[in-house]
Amino acid sequence: MRPLLISAALVALFCLPALAEPPASPPAAAAPPAAKTAPPAGAPDPVVAKVNGHDLHMSDVQELAQSLPAQLRGMPAQMLYPLLIDQLVDREALAIAARKQGLDKDPAVRREMRRAEDATLQNAFIQRQVAPSVTEEAISALYKKEIAGKPGEEQVHARHILVASEDEANKIIAELKGGADFAALAKKYSSDPGAQKGGDLGWFKKADMLPEFSAAAFALKPGQYTEKPVHTRFGWHVIQVLEVKREPPPTYQQARTELRQQIVQQGVQKAIEQARAGVSIERFNPDGTPMRATDTAEPPPGPEAPVPPPGNR
Repeated sequence: MRPLLISAALVALFCLPALAEPPASPPAAAAPPAAKTAPPAGAPDPVVAKVNGHDLHMSDVQELAQSLPAQLRGMPAQMLYPLLIDQLVDREALAIAARKQGLDKDPAVRREMRRAEDATLQNAFIQRQVAPSVTEEAISALYKKEIAGKPGEEQVHARHILVASEDEANKIIAELKGGADFAALAKKYSSDPGAQKGGDLGWFKKADMLPEFSAAAFALKPGQYTEKPVHTRFGWHVIQVLEVKREPPPTYQQARTELRQQIVQQGVQKAIEQARAGVSIERFNPDGTPMRATDTAEPPPGPEAPVPPPGNR
């Protein structure tokens, strides 16, 4: 008999994803499942079970083990091995039962099978095209090119007052020129959630705020405030800079993960462009009519900058 807790965990791991309600649409950048890794040529891959004469190999056990959560992978081998065999047998038995019912002929199931096959092929192509370029030497070279020896990114410590109209913002600026305290005016007038903290935004980089806001804030010196209201989609701002600093550039280890991801993204984009260049593409409208050339223009660029969370604008 299988230990109940371990068996339940394995069942949840391999069955629940299939039973869960699918998302409305797949994530745009979701990676396809990893392709099965075959053992090296000539390496032993013994049969560990047979189901209706179909061989299950040690490589299947190893692949399944690699997909387990860390706490299960750490189990003693003599305990985990039979459980993995049981899971492989269960999966094979379910597949056989499904074929007996003709589910492999069901149009919806066949579409899902094609998607799974395509996902494996896509992943294999991406891996083959991109993996060779993701090396420590490439990451190090990118660090030297983009970060090493360059000044760190500038940051400002600022506060602001957010109001609904330009006239209100101008009245606040007039009060500041008359000697009013910025924090007191923020508490009195600002509609931002941080008003009770005197409108204090803390430290931020240019990319942390909307472009209009950052352009105004980073043009100020410590102690200065904007003498003209700054408009963003949130309303009208009066901004005061309290401090300015420049952080040292990140070390190689601090930047490594981000640089590696940058190389991966560039490689994936290049692989996609290569694949698209080798095919003919036709696009059609929802009614089936061909799209005009003007309808196939490149989509507009994404947001200019991340939108700060409420209370941090």
